[in-house]
This record gives sequence, structure tokens and C-alpha cells, in this order.
Amino acid sequence: MSVKDKLIKERLPEHVAIIMDGNGRWAKKRGNSRVFGHKNGVKAVRAVTEAAAELQIGYLTLYAFSTENWNRPKLEVDALMSLLVSTISSETKTLMKNNVRLGVVGNVDNLPNDVRRKLMECIDKTAGNDGLTLNLALSYSSRWEITDAVKKIAKLVKNNDLDPDNIDTEIISKNLTTGGMPDPELMIRTSGELRISNFLLWQLAYAELYFCDTLWPDFGKEDFYEALLDFQGRERRFGKTSEQIQK
Repeated sequence: MSVKDKLIKERLPEHVAIIMDGNGRWAKKRGNSRVFGHKNGVKAVRAVTEAAAELQIGYLTLYAFSTENWNRPKLEVDALMSLLVSTISSETKTLMKNNVRLGVVGNVDNLPNDVRRKLMECIDKTAGNDGLTLNLALSYSSRWEITDAVKKIAKLVKNNDLDPDNIDTEIISKNLTTGGMPDPELMIRTSGELRISNFLLWQLAYAELYFCDTLWPDFGKEDFYEALLDFQGRERRFGKTSEQIQK
């Protein structure tokens, strides 16, 4: 029996975020380059996206490329950008078939022109889909995002479009790149690392964190279901007591 059969549909998270870690180590174990690992990681992206769509989860955000990743060797960065273009091109038809809408969070202006063009073409083509929203976090870091939001809010105040006394958590959330989306209820990180690496720091304030040792290219649907089952076994109190939650 699949772990999927144990899941309670009514208790699935509306938004799942994933740090896809371990591509390099997976490739190294096989005597190949890191790029080989990234290419094989695409299969895991496909599997998890299909699983989330089948379960009717609303949002799936994947940490694909951080602002810090620009500091990696140029050969690896160029290969990653090329992989992004080819993957987006080849997967657009699958996204349409599965009623998945593509989105992006991050500093898109920093992406190479061909990557940005293909990305926007796919976003436009899938815009009418009303199933799962698949967000790719590209050229993203939470500190960059929060700094950018502060600048936007400061500009509103400067132009007298916003009273500083009216700045609240809703205003801040609205000006993040995830504005309009629900915060993730579950964050998954693969490969055994126990940190969130500058990912959705504001949005993960009340998320359940799930860490597993599986390297990303080996992460499949059953692993995703295991994370969801673990999530459903947790008590989410949001500062309240267990007794208050059970009432």
C-alpha cells in the first residue's frame, strides 16, 4: 500500500516549499560532475509536481537557484541556466496537460535574457490554468526579498501613498515576491542538511519543517507522501495551548 493511501485529503497543506538539495553529492557518488546531478534532479521535480497536482495542493515552491549560487564556478552556473531553458521548453506541454500554472519568485532581472524569455513565455502560456501553482525560486534569497519589500514600502511612504502608522504584517507580506499567496505550511529539505538557507524567512514563520537524508535526484512521490504524512501527524498550535486547539 502506498503512503498516499494513508493521507487525509482534508488535512493536506495548501502550500509546500522545498529546498532541493543534494544534486552535487549525488553526482559525486557516481563519479560525475555536479551538472550531471542537476540534470537528474529534473526527474524529481517532475515527480513531486505531478504528486502535488494529483493531491490538489494549491502551491508548490521549489528553491531552484539562490542569489548566492551566482558565486559558483561559471561553468556550473552556465550549465544550470542552459538546463533551465531546456527544461522549461520541454515541460511546458506537461504543465498544460496537468493544469499547472507556472510562477517565479526572485530577482528575475538578474537572469540571462534567454532564460527570462523562456520563463515568461511559459508563465504566460500556463496563466489560465487553475490547478497547482508551481513557483520556481530563481535568483532568490529571503534577505534580498525583504530588502526589496522595504524599498517598495519606503517609496509608497515617500510618495504619500502609505501612512507609516499603517504598515503591518499584511502590508509587508503583500510587497514580497510571494504577495497574494498563502504562506507555506510545510517546508521540506532533502540531503540531510538542517538549515533553511535564506529561503522564505518571513513566510516560514509558522511552517512545519521536514528534513530527510534522501538526495534530491532520488526523491520521489513516496518520499513526498512521507513528508505529508509526517506533517499531518503534527499539532499546529500557532502560540496556543494543546487544550485550546482541541476545543
